[in-house]
Order: sequence, then structure tokens, then C-alpha cells
Amino acid sequence: MHPAKSVIFFTTASGAGYGLLFLLIAGDLLGLAPGGFWPAFTGYAVSYALITGGLLSSTFHLGHPERAWRALTQWRSSWLSREGVMAVLTFLPTGLYALHQLFFPERMPGITGVIGVIGAICCIVTVYCTAMIYASLKPVHAWSNRFVPAGYLLLSLMTGALVLNALFALFGPPSPVFLILALLSLIAALVWKISYWRFLDGTKSLSTPESATGLGEFGRVKLFEAPHTEANYLMKEMGFQIARKHAMKLRRITLTLAFVLPLLLTLLALFVGGSLAAAALILALLNAAIGIVTERWLFFAEARHTVGLYYGAAHA
Repeated sequence: MHPAKSVIFFTTASGAGYGLLFLLIAGDLLGLAPGGFWPAFTGYAVSYALITGGLLSSTFHLGHPERAWRALTQWRSSWLSREGVMAVLTFLPTGLYALHQLFFPERMPGITGVIGVIGAICCIVTVYCTAMIYASLKPVHAWSNRFVPAGYLLLSLMTGALVLNALFALFGPPSPVFLILALLSLIAALVWKISYWRFLDGTKSLSTPESATGLGEFGRVKLFEAPHTEANYLMKEMGFQIARKHAMKLRRITLTLAFVLPLLLTLLALFVGGSLAAAALILALLNAAIGIVTERWLFFAEARHTVGLYYGAAHA
């Protein structure tokens, strides 16, 4: 599949934003977040900037972005619509809780606590809906599997934790609880990514040129001659291919930048203090940002749509 830049930015930015927003609310509800107005204010501002920027960028690849709002009406049957609806709804409880935490922390703690729990759940559901946009596409074997929803949730938590630690380190000593959470999420995401790639390399779609054309009873089917002289829309968007050696190189870059280096730098921050810890956490975030963008690019580039079987692909 063609890796559209706007969608890559959307999944990366909004995923980190929802992960950060979830941790801010959950941390405050559990009394784990550092006190103070400015750390919380900065955290909420960054989370909403990431979420809003990601959501807006997701419309850039549309032919008519001004019609994007119409997708909200199809929530009964479309995961894309459900994701849009949840993204809009999530602003309400999370925004109310943020206002309470920042400006009215002493008023109605019981009710606002319930609102906070609802907001945190909405963050999780929104990310899940985003994942299901891809996991529900049965023609794409690389996406239609159990790894995709789990991966979206793990990457959202991981990137959110890295952003949270980097932000909090600017205002004071990093929280050991959130550092440990970041380490655990990095390890879990690393295990997931390796497992996903093993699944991708070890399995193929059930669809073949024989099943796609219905000519399997006559033997092996292969393309003799294309019905056109140049690449068409389907070949450009759904027949995008990346060479095996380039994919393996990008996988190594992903593992190093998105997981291994952030893991080591976060571990370093856990045992040192002061400006060194802050520098380590900021470097961890910068490395992870580059690594996750690479990982998202590969997520699309390595996916094969079954329509490619009609254009000479041996498998999907």
C-alpha cells in the first residue's frame, strides 16, 4: 500500500497525543502525576496539539477534505466513522477534566473523577477504532490480524509515556513510576513488533492468482500481459512495493531508534538525576519519533492488497 505522508503523521501524532492524554488523566486520578500547574498545563496543551494536528492531517489525502464531516454519519458500519465520532466525543470529558484539574481542583472531586475515567476510556476506544480501520480490511493480510489493534494501543501508550517523561523532566525530577511505565511499554512494544514481523514473514494471504481469477482448476495462473501501458491508480496506491533488502534495513532502523535507544536512555534516566536525566529523556523521545515514523511507513509499505493479484503479484 502507498504510504501517504498525511496518514503516517496522523497515526503517529494522534497516537502519541491520546497516549499522553490518557496518562495525564490516569496519573492525576491515581495521584501519581507531579503536582503543579505548568507541568499539567503543558502536558494537556501538547496532547491536544498532537491530537488535533493528527486528525486534521488525516484529511489531507482526501480528494475533497471539506466533505470529511460526512463520514461521521456512517458510524453504524464504518470504523473510520466510529474513529471520527470517538475523536470528537473524547474532547468533551477530557477537556472538562483538564479544566477541573488546572483551575478547579477542589470542586466536585467525585463527579469529575467519573468524568476523568470516562475520558481515559474514550482515549483507549478512539485509538482502538483507528486500529480497526486497518484491521477490518480483509483484502490486506498484513493488517487484518490480531497484531494490529494490540500494536496501535501499545505504540500509543509507549509514545505517550515518552512524551510525558520528556515534558515532566523540564519542570523537575522525572517520576520513577512513569519511567518504569515507559520501560515496560517499550519492552512490550518491542516484543510485539518482532512478533508482528515474524507473522508477516511466515504467513501469506489465502488469496492467490488462482482463487482471484477462479481459474485454479486449470493450473497455475500468472499474468501474461497487462491491459494497460502505464501504472494506473490501483497499482500506485494498492500495488506499492518495497524491495526486501530496503525493508530489512528500515526494520533495523526502526528497532534501533524506536525501541532500543529509547529503552537504554530511559533506563539511564532512571538511575541518574538532574540535567543528565532530562537530556536522556529528550533524546529518547527524539529517537523514538524518528523510529516510529519509520515504523509507520513500513506498516503501509509492506502491506499487500489482494488487487495486486490481478496485476502480476504472486501473493498478497
